[in-house]
Amino acid sequence: MQVLTQFISQLFEFIGNHYILTTAFLIVLTLLIITEGRKAGRTLTTQQATTLINRENAVVVDIRPKKDYAAGHIVDSINIPHDSLQKRLVELDKYKDKPIILVCANGQHAGTYAKQLTAAGHTNVSRLAGGVGSWRADNLPLVK
Repeated sequence: MQVLTQFISQLFEFIGNHYILTTAFLIVLTLLIITEGRKAGRTLTTQQATTLINRENAVVVDIRPKKDYAAGHIVDSINIPHDSLQKRLVELDKYKDKPIILVCANGQHAGTYAKQLTAAGHTNVSRLAGGVGSWRADNLPLVK
């Protein structure tokens, strides 16, 4: 406990003595987070995703392993497991003019793969916040 108190005391002292450096660091950190977040595509709620699917014929790409996909997936989704996404990007070229929604188990990994799709030329890539877990929690249909 004493070590933590001493650390916090020293941290506040550093911030007080180097407020310009600290401010610059926080600005750079914020810009980095915003930039990386944009590269990974926007995050959609389940409601936003269903609207995009129904109104704009968005393509849902489920990047979970085949076993998890077979246990339950979003209707009409395409399963391309994340470990083979790079090799199978060509399969998604026919959907470059449509919105793509990436779905993983809990929404933690889709951002990384959204960057790959964006780098491959897909301009409208989104990811489902919370993944299939949030879809299931909202009592939305899954098919087997």
